[in-house]
This record gives sequence, C-alpha cells and structure tokens, in this order.
Amino acid sequence: MSTRTARPTTGITPNLFGISYGLSGLANCWGYAAVLGLAPRLVADVLFIIGGVVWLVLMAGYLPAVPRRPGGWRAELADPVMAPFVSLIPIVGMLMSIGLMPHALTAGRWLFGVSAAVTIVLAGWLSGQWIVGELDRDRLHPGYVLPAVAGGLIAAIGAALAGWPGAARTFFGFGLVAWLLIGSVILARLYFRPPLPPALQPTLAIDVAPPALAGLAYLSVTHGRIDAVAFTLAGYTLLAALVQVRLVGLYRHLHFAAGFWAFAFPYAAVATFVLHWINYAHPPGYRVWDWIVLLAITAFVAALAAGTVLAIARHRFLPRPS
Repeated sequence: MSTRTARPTTGITPNLFGISYGLSGLANCWGYAAVLGLAPRLVADVLFIIGGVVWLVLMAGYLPAVPRRPGGWRAELADPVMAPFVSLIPIVGMLMSIGLMPHALTAGRWLFGVSAAVTIVLAGWLSGQWIVGELDRDRLHPGYVLPAVAGGLIAAIGAALAGWPGAARTFFGFGLVAWLLIGSVILARLYFRPPLPPALQPTLAIDVAPPALAGLAYLSVTHGRIDAVAFTLAGYTLLAALVQVRLVGLYRHLHFAAGFWAFAFPYAAVATFVLHWINYAHPPGYRVWDWIVLLAITAFVAALAAGTVLAIARHRFLPRPS
C-alpha cells in the first residue's frame, strides 16, 4: 500500500468546479423541459450564463495559481484526492457548448470540439497516472469516474447534438467501457475497504450519475430509441437512486462544505433522465409529474447555492491554507 499523501493546497481547488458542473446540469434539465414545451428556453439560458460565469471566475483564479504550487501541474494531476476533479474544467466546457449550440451552432461546435479533445486527453493521462502512481485504494473515491466516464458520456451527448453521429458513438463506447471498468473498482473499494472520510462522503452521490448519463447518452445517440438497452440503463439508475435514499442518514451528519456540490450534477442528470421516461410512459397527470421533478431538482440546487453564499459570507467555504 502506498504511503503517499495528498499535498497541501490553498485557495481554489479543482473540486470547486463542481459548482459550475452542477449549475450546468440543472441548465440542461431546464433545456430539456423547454424541448417538451414545459418552460421557456430563457430559464435554461440564464442558468447556463450563471454557470459559465462561475466557470470562468474559477478558471481565472485556479489556472494561474497551479504553476506556483509545489510541483505545479504534474503534482496537481498526481494528487490522489483532487486530480479527478481537474477534468471538470473541460467537462463543463462541453456542457456550456450544449447550451450554446441552439443559438450559435458553429461557435458551440468549436467550444465542444476543443473541450471534448481536452477531456479525452486528460482522461487518458489520469488513467495512466493511476497505473504508474502507486495509487492507494483507500484514497479511491467515486470522483474517479469523472474524467473518462462522465467525460466520455457527456461527449457522446454533445457530439450527437453537434450532428457528429460517428464521434457520438465512439464517445459513448469510451464512457461506457470506462464505467464498467472503473466503476467496478470503485464499488469494490466501497464494499470491502474502510468508509470514506467525512470530507469525501458527498462524492458517494456521484455514483448515481453514470447510469443516468449512460441513459441520456444512449437516447441522444439513438435519437430517442426506447429498447432493451434503454430499459436496462433505467433499471440501473433506479437502483442507484434507491442506494442514495439509504445514504441520506449518512449525509445528514455531514457539515456543509464545497464538497456538497458533488450532489448537484448527478441528481440533475437523474432528474433529466426521469423527465425522458415520464414523457415516454405518459402516466396519468404526467405534466404534473414533470413539474414535480423539475421544481424538486431546482429547489435542491437553489438550497446548495444559498448554503454556499452563507458559507462564503462566514468565510467557511474555501479551503483554508494547510
């Protein structure tokens, strides 16, 4: 077992990009609601703008600071806890491009292409780093699915919307296989090793994202086809969501911190996937169910935002210098 520890960090850390990641996930949920005719596109656009501003502000504070830290970028990408979250920078770029494409297709395609390329390269680098870096399995956490799994599946959705079906299928395979491989390792760690430390326990919410993202990616690649694969991914999403219900007792004992934004995007992805199924099944009062899902995820993210503002006002949100 490796005895290497995570290096001390100050100021903006890569997990803070979970804020823009979560806001973008909520924006995409409202974007699909606009497609269904539930709400005006303006709501999604405003959320994308807010998420984009947060993304840019965080990059302005984070990117110039990393070279001044001990070890620079090489050490940042080797950090056993924070390294996976670095991938959120280009992943959020892909989500921003999804919001831009309906208004400016060419610009959206360019932003998506650059962000997807950086995401895939970074996923490959980090996967290689975990092979050669003497990774301690007890430091493994669900955030390790972000670079290749979330990155690949979101890239599949973006490529499909950009009108690039071949790239969409390739990215879907990239993310799906990565999920089967990396996800199984993480699950084994959670089952058979000591519990995650409290600071990392919010990352357990990330486990609900891969099946929902895989379902959304599959629907994007197949233009909404509902078949055995779609039902399988829906079933797995249901299981993952029920696991989250069981973990509520664990989450209730945690103190609010930046890590709580790990809940936002996964739950928004599930909400978006649920909207797809509601509008496929058309249960009685399905429009009411649409609004219940949409308002519930919006209220949840709004609560995270309110907690963040309060924590910042009390100087308890950003990591303190180690």
